[in-house]
Amino acid sequence: MRIFRHYEEVSPDVRGAVIALGNFDGVHRGHRVVLGTALRIARETGAPAAAMTFEPHPRMVFRPDLEPFRLTSFRTKSRHIAALGLDFLYAQHFDTAFASKTAEDFVRDVLVAGLGVSHVVVGADYVFGKGRQGDVAFLRQMAADHGFDVTSVGSVTAEDGTIYSSTNIRGALRDARPRDAARLLGRFWEIEGRVEHGDKRGRTIGFPTANVSIGELLRPAVGVYAVRAGVDAGENTVWMDGVANFGRRPTFDKQTLLLEVHLFDRQIDLYGEHLRVALVDHLRGERKFSGLEELKAQIQRDEAEARRILATLPGHGEAAPEVAWPDAFDAPGPASS
Repeated sequence: MRIFRHYEEVSPDVRGAVIALGNFDGVHRGHRVVLGTALRIARETGAPAAAMTFEPHPRMVFRPDLEPFRLTSFRTKSRHIAALGLDFLYAQHFDTAFASKTAEDFVRDVLVAGLGVSHVVVGADYVFGKGRQGDVAFLRQMAADHGFDVTSVGSVTAEDGTIYSSTNIRGALRDARPRDAARLLGRFWEIEGRVEHGDKRGRTIGFPTANVSIGELLRPAVGVYAVRAGVDAGENTVWMDGVANFGRRPTFDKQTLLLEVHLFDRQIDLYGEHLRVALVDHLRGERKFSGLEELKAQIQRDEAEARRILATLPGHGEAAPEVAWPDAFDAPGPASS
């Protein structure tokens, strides 16, 4: 999949595409219906299939004071979109200047003059342009004037009526419900980032960890998780089972939020590597222990519980978290205490 950073930089061979518009944060099951619709129309008409998203996310421009909320970094988002089979991704830089474009200007300058779209696919609630003036009805009016088609896709819901939405996924992760988030995403949610040097205290008690700063990603519920982790190497990523703590480490009087990942039965140097960590299940909340021996005993119990949970997953030990595992989302969770 080719990536373009600005609508004015596209080459002539990519004009005339069927393009899906949206932020696609999470690339969840609802997003994949929109993206899949664009891909289907493109294949039927012989046009390129493309998506346009905006970087950074508009909320980070308009409300930089709010806590991090992104479900996917651009790196993760583009990987999931590419996996669907689209030909191009337009990652339009979003700033106050671009935000000042009216809905009419966006259609005329970006979609028509810049990209020369043949067909646009959006969610039914899609809005765009300065002050969110444009909606699907306005887009259809402009399309009629400029010679392209529009398809809108209604809300997609789970069997229980829950809407596949980024908002609902964020809520599930903040409420320590990673399996509910996985049902909406169609895969386990991942934190990914560069492995950093820490205080190496885990080594002294027999549980070395890889420390990952999560940057601008959403802060899930603090606590201990059963995880699958892999060094990002594209199709060659090797996935490993583990247990992770996300929190402030109150036993050591720390305050900075950090993801610490302990991989089972592995002795590998991960410093500087880009690590993907999929949250499979929330085992317990974070708490302060009286000392290292009590902490070590609890970590041993956490590891045993994480091993039990991870062993129930289809493809255990080999399949990647982005593979849809419907059965895995209904596998036994943490034992009640």
